Amino acid sequence: MSSSTASHPSCPRAGLAAAGFAAASYREHERFLWALSYRLTGSAADADDIVQETFVRALERPPARTGEPVRPWLARVALNLGRDALRRRKRLAYDGPWLPSPIETEPEPPSFEIPGRDGTEGRYDLLESASFAFLIALEALTPQQRAVLLLRDVFDYSVQETAAALDLSEASVKTTHHRARRALEPYDRERCRPSPELVERSGAALVRFLQTLATQDVAAVEALLSEEVRVINDANGEFKAARRIVVGPNRVARFYVGLLRIDDPGALRHELRLINGLPAVVIERRTTVEKLAPRFVMRCDIDASGRITALHSVLASHKLTAVRALAP
Repeated sequence: MSSSTASHPSCPRAGLAAAGFAAASYREHERFLWALSYRLTGSAADADDIVQETFVRALERPPARTGEPVRPWLARVALNLGRDALRRRKRLAYDGPWLPSPIETEPEPPSFEIPGRDGTEGRYDLLESASFAFLIALEALTPQQRAVLLLRDVFDYSVQETAAALDLSEASVKTTHHRARRALEPYDRERCRPSPELVERSGAALVRFLQTLATQDVAAVEALLSEEVRVINDANGEFKAARRIVVGPNRVARFYVGLLRIDDPGALRHELRLINGLPAVVIERRTTVEKLAPRFVMRCDIDASGRITALHSVLASHKLTAVRALAP
């Protein structure tokens, strides 16, 4: 049998080799690729699709040089797919504000735990780079800038490795990285790393907000909010939700108290979890109500004094694929 025949995808022996290659690569690199794809797109569902498609390509058209490390090749495929997904999303009209997909980071955090790595020496550590604040900040970047910043500042790629992964010149990587960092300066000024102390303070603020909200006392709720507080709901038109950002303590307090007065609090059950590194509440309805989300995730950001600066609710069902349902 000629060497050209043996390497052809239709050859059974080649097919078995490709399948073995893809299976071994999947086991070793799946979590890394998912972590990279999630940060690149801000979407758990997109990350799932990208990882699956990457390994389909590895099965159908494996790299020619199988003796070399395969992770750079897999990362290059995933990065191309991820940038394409970002461009498609930015071309399509989104109904209302956009938020990242929530992912659970307890007890096993697939979002940032990468086998073989104890941490990162980059500008942003792996848990911070999965936070809502960071992922929202990344939306200010182009797909190319986003990919370069993640590789350089989160995954510790060198300029040369980044250039190879994205098919760019080293000079272009340096220029793109500089522009990306400059665009993230507002985030860096207000940067809050998910620390144990912040987890405790954020959880206490969220619980206090929910308890106070139950009293339907607008003034009491308002007292928990900062002057710059913002409410962002992401339902993508699927369910009833504010399609515009609500700003200011009085408007935010009245917004939530108004929702509580027209809804049935007894129809809701909830559970506090760590989502994207910080506490959030997973809420589910006991019964189905037309146009109301059957479940959603609610989280908050706080300032140095413990007052709430932002409240995020993710209601769109395609955004909740990485969040477990509540136990019966």
